[in-house]
Amino acid sequence: MPEYPEGLPIGDGWVSTVDIQPVVFPYDGSEIGRAPVGTPELATRAIDEAVAVFKQVAALPSRTRRSLLNDVAAALEARRSDFEQLLVLETGKPLVDCRVEVARTIVTWQAAAEEVSRLHGETVPLDLLPSGDGLVGFWKRKPIGVVVGIAGFNYPLLLASHKIAPAIAAGCPVVVKPAPQTPLATLWLVHLVRSLTDLPAMVQLVTGDAAVGSALVTDRRVGAVSFTGSALVGHRIARDAAPTKTLLELGSNAALVVAEDADLDAAADAVLRGGFYASGQACISVQRVLVVEAVAEEFTQRVLARLGEVVTGDPRDEKTRVSALIDPGSTLRVQEWVDKATSAGARLVGGGVEGTVIRPTVLLDVPDGLECWDEEIFGPVVCIRTVSSVDDAFEAVNASRYGLHASVFSTSLKTAFRALDELEVGGVVVNEVPGFRSDTMPYGGVKDSGIGREGPRFAVEELTVTRMAVLRP
Repeated sequence: MPEYPEGLPIGDGWVSTVDIQPVVFPYDGSEIGRAPVGTPELATRAIDEAVAVFKQVAALPSRTRRSLLNDVAAALEARRSDFEQLLVLETGKPLVDCRVEVARTIVTWQAAAEEVSRLHGETVPLDLLPSGDGLVGFWKRKPIGVVVGIAGFNYPLLLASHKIAPAIAAGCPVVVKPAPQTPLATLWLVHLVRSLTDLPAMVQLVTGDAAVGSALVTDRRVGAVSFTGSALVGHRIARDAAPTKTLLELGSNAALVVAEDADLDAAADAVLRGGFYASGQACISVQRVLVVEAVAEEFTQRVLARLGEVVTGDPRDEKTRVSALIDPGSTLRVQEWVDKATSAGARLVGGGVEGTVIRPTVLLDVPDGLECWDEEIFGPVVCIRTVSSVDDAFEAVNASRYGLHASVFSTSLKTAFRALDELEVGGVVVNEVPGFRSDTMPYGGVKDSGIGREGPRFAVEELTVTRMAVLRP
């Protein structure tokens, strides 16, 4: 287990808490560690400390911020294997997915370091009207203020890094709140960051329940709130935080369209890779598959023929691709949604519960109006529906209240560019899984999938504001 001081990293030191909670391994329920539990009062204290150091953080030279970000990336690289093993135990995700998470986290810190040198403004022509004659105008970017980052449980290290690293690059102090189920990797990350700077209060962490989150997001001294999680909670945060700026990376119901001219083997492979990675606990994992009728039967058979290749079991095994969900309540909910779908006429052609693990599940012809089709299932379940045409497929994709990522499999450039123009999502992926994400690209959704964009370049823009200068020499 990682070594860091007891308590919570608040201010220049670590503050003791009254309550401690166990952190358990989702696969077998065994205790892997204990974590301090924060309170609303400690949340307010962390904001106090962040406000107190804001001017110092904002005044840090670009070279200092860039150096810190690169140093954190190097520290993560040196401890890569330890973080991977901790994430397996804390999240219950298969080892292969935890390795990907750590690799992406390192890239995120490296990319944020590069963005420091790109924080610049532009000149503005003010003499388009006579009143501007003789004036010089330009704008620059300034830190937005204290940033509150709230991360989800499924990728705790990566999601926290997408809050912390851009905030440092932008010159903002940040208070991060990890999910209650997965605080350990983030605590260790924050300890590493603070050990590499002379201003430890620029990065703080508070654990706790919804009351702690509310204390953070409703504090009017906060400049921006960045949240990753469910649409239900995100909407509440946006209401409670107003008029503070909110960046919301919310739920999804990612669709994959298979056109008549698609490479069916590639599309089937994408469903098997993209539907079950991280045990389906990824917001852009494949949930809905819309297949044009002419190839529907053949495509479905190819998926089912290979379903047994998706290995389930202990997430510490390198071969495992699907393991236990984050907690028993999540497993029960997913199973209930599947049972409701089959009771309503959907066909279950693969899956079921094995111990603590839901095996890779495939449902055919799930009706509209059921959670398995309409909502984000966040488990290893894929729903396949036959449609008469690509037009009908695109219409079904857009009928969802979510709009994060979608993918289309086709050999037609016309179909590909139609998808780019017509699908109401934040990202369109052609001939690859909708779960593809490079951490340097703009990432975010439309509709109930959120507002704002992540990715270091785009997050830094979100966490800074333009300041206009008008000079008469």
